[in-house]
Amino acid sequence: MPAATVGMHDRPVREARYDILFEPVQIGPVTARNRFYQVPHCNGMGYRDPTALAVMRGVKAEGGWAVVCTEQVELHYSSEITPFIELRLWDDNDIPALARMAEQIHRHGSLAGIELAYNGMNGPNLYSREVPMGPAHLPIATFTHEPVQARRMDRADIRNLRRWHLEAVRRAKRAGFDLIYVYAAHGLGFLHHFLSRRFNDRTDEYGGSVENRIRLFCEITEDAKNAVGDTCAVPIRISVDELRGTAGLHRAEVEEMIGLMTELPDLWDVTLAGWENDSRTSRFADEGHEEEFIRGIKRLTTRPVVGVGRYTSVDRMVSLVRGGVLDLIGAARPSIADPFLPKKIEEGRIDDIRECIGCNICVSGDFTSSPIRCTQNPTMAEEWRKGWHPERVRPRGSDRPVLVIGGGPAGLEAAQVLGKRGYEVTLAEAQKEFGGRILGESRLPGLAAWIRVRDYRIGQIRKLSNVQTYLDNRLSATDVLALGAPRIVIATGSKWRADGVGRFHAAPIAIDAGAEVLSPSDILADRLPRGRRVVVWDDDHYYMAGVIAELLAVRGYEASYVTPAAEASTWTRATLEQHFIQERLLRAGVRIRAHLALTSVTPDGAETACVFTDVREVLAADAVVLVTARLPDEELVLELQSRSAEWADAGIETVSVIGDALAPATIAHAVYAGRRYAEDLDSAPRPDDALPFRREITELVPNSDV
Repeated sequence: MPAATVGMHDRPVREARYDILFEPVQIGPVTARNRFYQVPHCNGMGYRDPTALAVMRGVKAEGGWAVVCTEQVELHYSSEITPFIELRLWDDNDIPALARMAEQIHRHGSLAGIELAYNGMNGPNLYSREVPMGPAHLPIATFTHEPVQARRMDRADIRNLRRWHLEAVRRAKRAGFDLIYVYAAHGLGFLHHFLSRRFNDRTDEYGGSVENRIRLFCEITEDAKNAVGDTCAVPIRISVDELRGTAGLHRAEVEEMIGLMTELPDLWDVTLAGWENDSRTSRFADEGHEEEFIRGIKRLTTRPVVGVGRYTSVDRMVSLVRGGVLDLIGAARPSIADPFLPKKIEEGRIDDIRECIGCNICVSGDFTSSPIRCTQNPTMAEEWRKGWHPERVRPRGSDRPVLVIGGGPAGLEAAQVLGKRGYEVTLAEAQKEFGGRILGESRLPGLAAWIRVRDYRIGQIRKLSNVQTYLDNRLSATDVLALGAPRIVIATGSKWRADGVGRFHAAPIAIDAGAEVLSPSDILADRLPRGRRVVVWDDDHYYMAGVIAELLAVRGYEASYVTPAAEASTWTRATLEQHFIQERLLRAGVRIRAHLALTSVTPDGAETACVFTDVREVLAADAVVLVTARLPDEELVLELQSRSAEWADAGIETVSVIGDALAPATIAHAVYAGRRYAEDLDSAPRPDDALPFRREITELVPNSDV
């Protein structure tokens, strides 16, 4: 088994053409030390995990982002977005948590920005039970369609809101923030609602003409600037288009607004509305997809402009600055995938950047009220909770080598982190290429960027002389015993089931012997249906069935997508792409059949049953693709366990199973599993039942107040 050739690179040097990215930028009374700007982004931690959140932002500052911002920070109890967990600045009691974040950011020489938000018609107020307010009597516009309406604000409400916003600005200044946002973007706050004729039908001085619709925007911005004086910058965040034509806020109108307010803020942060358009996945938008909307904004103002576009190409960043499109390179998702992206560019280590794959698994943390996660960066949100760092690992705890079996996302992550810790690592892969599931999935429509998960880790491994790699080597238990490595890590992945077992069916469905039935594993191996009429049964509900249906339609098949859910790929609501998936399938000619359970398969069709009435229907089909559940590839595990009596003589101390080989899940879960094994190896044992992470607990009120 010949080892891959690896070696250490000479110390890299930054190319001169990238120097422009490290020029300072004046933002009102403060100065950003370079052009890298982490725009506000949510994270699922908010008020519940303030220290974990503060340390996460601090790591971004350490990584070279000149400006590091919060997520949206609710400024008043009368507008909150439970069940989403954001930061709060309702009163002085919230200042310490925010001050801790500002302190962490300042520790590394960066500017701290805070995005104050009053959600207005986006706030259902499920926690406060206050009546929502907005420019008009309209149902609240939330992701979950709560049966609540907002009442039309009168002049007294507007005066109160200006006062609440001003009090929040003063608290933010006391907390130590350098940039205090006026937020009017994404369709997610009251100022956007006042700007957009879609929400604002007022006939008073705050409605109608562009000048009237920006009146409150101007008043609140002026209030903020007067309050902060010459110590803090006041940026404006605005969406340049709702992509609804003249029925909503559109670019021509927004350009007029910016022209009228041109020098009022200290910075213009320009986006698209809504959030799903601003943060499109790589499946539906290329890098820089917002440039057509933000190009030309700088000609309207002398203030610096920041915008986003999931930028990972350094040359693209340079061209945006040199071309006068942007002054600062904004990023949310790229800063999550690699908090040290700026520092790596500064040091000439571009090959070390963990490029964002645009999967939006980070967004799902917000939608599930759980700490943010990242497919590329498994340390995200674990910086304080587990003490993990995206760039530093502690030295090895012993001289005993490790054998990693399986070169998919879990195995690659484990191998490269173990190698960086200083362990002697052998990585064996049964296939002729590394990548595991990523190889097949990255060839599916729209998922090409996902290959970056493999490429980054292979690139890191090639720099480590203590990691030996072997391809095209399927190891048996006998082989493993003969190798005699003390630590064995099995990361052999999983395979999709082809018997119908999943969420809906806990037992195999009836499948006639002559029926053509395939699983995603077949499709990923380029085994396509023989017949042209295909039913894709989705009991997985993430991206796989939708991508397969799209692939079949593109290849000329008559594809029907069948699911017991109400819509295609329903979990992708958490990644902001469900409606894009549904639209693409419909436009491709895929027939979507919702609320149907697949009950049996024959050579001529698929029998279904309504999930509510059990009414049966046979769908004509030549083949069926079952996208249901997966089974761990545990043959090697079971074989080794059956021979555990031989381990000691072979020098084996532990056999661990990680990733999909233990329990199939997302690629992000697999990468996390690889990191966790590598971080935990040779750690001091924890007491029985001790938590494997740190947490913060809400302080109880004094007994006298109960």
